[in-house]
Amino acid sequence: MTVRQRFVVLHRYVGLAMAGFLIIAGLTGALLVWYYELDANVHWMMLAPPDAHSPVRFFLSAKPGAPALPIDEVFVNPYTGQILGGRLWGDLSQGVSNLMPFVYRLHHSLALGTIGTWIFGLIALLWTLDCFVGAWLTFPPPRRRDARHRPRRFWTRWAKAWRIRWRAGGHKRTFDLHRASGLWPWALLLVFAWSGVALTLYDQVYRPTTGLFLSFQEDPLDTVPTRANPSPQPPIGWEPGYHAARQHLEALAQDRDLTIHALERFAYTPHKNALKLMARTSSDVNERFGETWVYVDATDGALLGHYLPTGEAAGNTVTTWLTSLHIAAVGGVGYRVVATVLGVAVIVLSATGVVVWWRKRGTARATKPISRPGKQ
Repeated sequence: MTVRQRFVVLHRYVGLAMAGFLIIAGLTGALLVWYYELDANVHWMMLAPPDAHSPVRFFLSAKPGAPALPIDEVFVNPYTGQILGGRLWGDLSQGVSNLMPFVYRLHHSLALGTIGTWIFGLIALLWTLDCFVGAWLTFPPPRRRDARHRPRRFWTRWAKAWRIRWRAGGHKRTFDLHRASGLWPWALLLVFAWSGVALTLYDQVYRPTTGLFLSFQEDPLDTVPTRANPSPQPPIGWEPGYHAARQHLEALAQDRDLTIHALERFAYTPHKNALKLMARTSSDVNERFGETWVYVDATDGALLGHYLPTGEAAGNTVTTWLTSLHIAAVGGVGYRVVATVLGVAVIVLSATGVVVWWRKRGTARATKPISRPGKQ
């Protein structure tokens, strides 16, 4: 077998292994682009006028050793404090109110938890590698120079790979759809594949690989000792801790010439005795939520460190852009439409690949010579 034939076989069987998973990922991803719009159909998310804002979401977790909670996401009217409803996030047995969270679970882990996340991570890694194999296979094979005819240029011959022969027979049209649907959006397909690795196998594959070429910020809590008997509440108190974190955030913004757009989350990490304040700043590119963090000591409010999604380290900047593109959190509605179309393209790419393999398999069986007894 030639090198090209070996890559064809590799592409064929890796594609078959990925096809079902990529169809699920493409379909659920196309829906998740519109997560909040589709999830907003749940009755308790629609506030009556003049309350134009969306309800505030609170996520709950049981105390260590306590039984699981019947609901872990609660919706509250921001004007009255009234609890509008709740759900056990992602539990489809609760009905349509959990449809979009369940779609998210399917997309991220096949609704199988950690095992599913690992499976999708491996599929994303295979997809990343297969992007290069598939692109190489669209290149026309080299031709020998004929003394009588000048060989056509590479670009002239490669142009065929970008076209779809709509009026051709079924097999040719299907093959063209498969090849062109992988070639036209190739750069975005690679972005989604590699960012899929970042979202599922960050510590195991993505960070070590990307870290060979780009620098990353260190987690400020990595150097903080873990406490054997952590306090269930921040010793400094929630309100003083919040004000201390906010002061450090404002100092960071002034030092780095950042604009603070919104304060979005305040959390306590007991085993590290640390409080962290999340904000959306001009360092963020994600349009859905902020990713700028400030960490403070939960005892005295001293600064432990910070994290900036862009502008601090090249690895974090690239990763922020990759993951924000993956979840369609940049570029407004226009890019979300592009991401939806890409999800459909992934489905077409996977389905046509299976059809092409099946037809070639049938042709190979039909043309296989029949051995006759006594003949050598």
